[in-house]
Amino acid sequence: MPKVRRKPRQAGAAVEPRIALHIGAGSVSMMVAECAEDGTLVPLDFLEQPAPLARDIFRLGAVSPATTERIVSIIRGYRESLRESGIDPSAITRAAATNILSEAANQETVVNRIRIACGLRVAVIDDGEMTRLIYLKTRRRLSHLPAMRNEHTLVIHVGPGNTRALLFQNGRISRYTSYRMGTHRTREAVEGSHAEGASLLRVIRENALSNLAQLRHDYSDVRIHGLVAIGYEIQSVADFLTDRKSACRPKAMRQFNAAAAAMSDVELVKRFQVDYQTAEALLPALEINLAAAETLGLGEIHIPDSDYEQGLLHDLLVSRDLTGSFHDEVLGSARILASRYESDPGHGEHVAGLCRRLFDQLADLHQLGPHDALLLQVAAILHEVGTYISPRAHHRHSEYIILNSEVFGLDRTDVTIVALVARYHRHAGPSPDHPAYAALPVEDRIRVCKLAAILRVADALERTHVQRVERIEIRREADKLRLRLPGLADAAVERLAMTAKADLFEQVFGLVVVIDDAG
Repeated sequence: MPKVRRKPRQAGAAVEPRIALHIGAGSVSMMVAECAEDGTLVPLDFLEQPAPLARDIFRLGAVSPATTERIVSIIRGYRESLRESGIDPSAITRAAATNILSEAANQETVVNRIRIACGLRVAVIDDGEMTRLIYLKTRRRLSHLPAMRNEHTLVIHVGPGNTRALLFQNGRISRYTSYRMGTHRTREAVEGSHAEGASLLRVIRENALSNLAQLRHDYSDVRIHGLVAIGYEIQSVADFLTDRKSACRPKAMRQFNAAAAAMSDVELVKRFQVDYQTAEALLPALEINLAAAETLGLGEIHIPDSDYEQGLLHDLLVSRDLTGSFHDEVLGSARILASRYESDPGHGEHVAGLCRRLFDQLADLHQLGPHDALLLQVAAILHEVGTYISPRAHHRHSEYIILNSEVFGLDRTDVTIVALVARYHRHAGPSPDHPAYAALPVEDRIRVCKLAAILRVADALERTHVQRVERIEIRREADKLRLRLPGLADAAVERLAMTAKADLFEQVFGLVVVIDDAG
C-alpha cells in the first residue's frame, strides 16, 4: 500500500497544482503542491511506494521486467489517485528518475515502457542536476544548522551510486567533488562476502578505502569545521541517531552502526519503520558517513531530520528556475576552473560582461532565457582555457577541457553547450562534422549558434585583452547591427577583429555588425 500523507488545502493557494514524480533508487514517489500567494510551494499530497530499482541495477546490470512493471503499476495508481482528486493525470509538472538509471543496460527500454504504458516522459537526473538539488537542500533547509555557520562546512550526500561532497566557505560553495561509492553500489559489492555484524562493517569500510583516501587528499589543504550528512537512508534514522539534536558524535554513531549490523533486514524494518529497500542500504549509508567523518578527523556529524524524499520532490519543481545566488555559485565554479588552467581572468571576465550586455540588449532578437545567459557567461569565462595546452588551435583545446570537466550546477547538456560555444569563439563556426555538435538535438544546436555568435562579437570588442571597451550603445537597422563605443577614440583594432568574427552573427541573425565612430 502507498504511504500517503495529506495536508489540507490552504486558503488563498493557487488553483493549478504542481506535481513532481520521482523514480528513486528504492521507491517511486509523488508530491502534489500548490503555489501560495508569496510564491512558495505548499505540499498537499505525498505518496511513496517501494520498488527495487537500485538493487536490480547493481546486481543485474539492468532493471528487471518485474521491477519495470511494478514501477508502471505504481505510476498508474498515482495517476488514478490524481483523477479521483479532480486533477488531470497528464498534468504532472516533472517526472524524473534517479541518475543511477543511466547505469542500467536497458535504460531506454525502461523509459520507453513507462512512456508507452503511462503516457509519461521521464528524464533521468544527471550529475549536474543532482548537485543542484543538493545545493537547494543545503541552502533552503539546512541553513539553520549550527554547522552551516562555520567558516568551512562540508556537506556530504551518500546517494545510491555515488557520494558527493560540497565545501561551503562562509555559506558559499568553494569546491565540490564526487566519488564512486554509494549505498546500493556498496551493498551489492560486499554481498558476496557473506559477512555479518562487525565483519560486515569492516568489509564496507574496506570497500570504500580508495575513495576515502581520495576524499582525504581532496580536502587536505583546508581545515573543515563542520560536517553535514544528507541522504535518504541516514535521514530516515536521524531521530534515532541524534536524539532530536542536530549532531551525532562518531563514537555514538559507531555504537549505533554496531547495533544495526547485528540486526537482520526484517529487524531493521521493524525497528526503524523503513521499507526493505532502505533497510538493505542502511548499513552502507551509515558506515560511509562515519568513515568520512573519521577520515577527516571531525568530532561531530550533523544530520537534518527533514524528510529527504519530500524535500527532493519539492526541489525538482524549482531547480530549473534557480537564479540569483545559484548563478553566482555557477560562475564561481567556472572561475575556479579557469584559474586552474591559468586563463587570463581579466580578459575572460570582461568578455563575459560584454556578452551579458549584448545578450540583454538583444533579447527580442535571440529570444533566449536567463539560463542561456548563464551558459554564455560561463563560456566567456572559459573560452581561452585551451591556451593551457597550446595557443595554437586553443579553441579546440578549450572544447576538450570543458567537455572533460565539471562546472557546479550544470548538467552534461549544459556543459556540452558551453564547450561548443567556447570552441566557436574563433575560426570556423558550428558544423555537422563536429561530433559533439552533431549529437545535440536541433533546438540545442540553434542555442549554440546564437550564443557563439554573441560571444564572437564580444570577443572581437576585447581583441586587445586590455579591456578598452567599457560601454556599448546598440542601434539596429534593417540589415545592420550598429555598435557605438563611447570613450574609445580609435576602434581600428576592434573593427578589424569584427570583420573576422562577426560572420557567424550575420549568418544566424541576418545582421551585419558595424562599429560606428564614437564621435
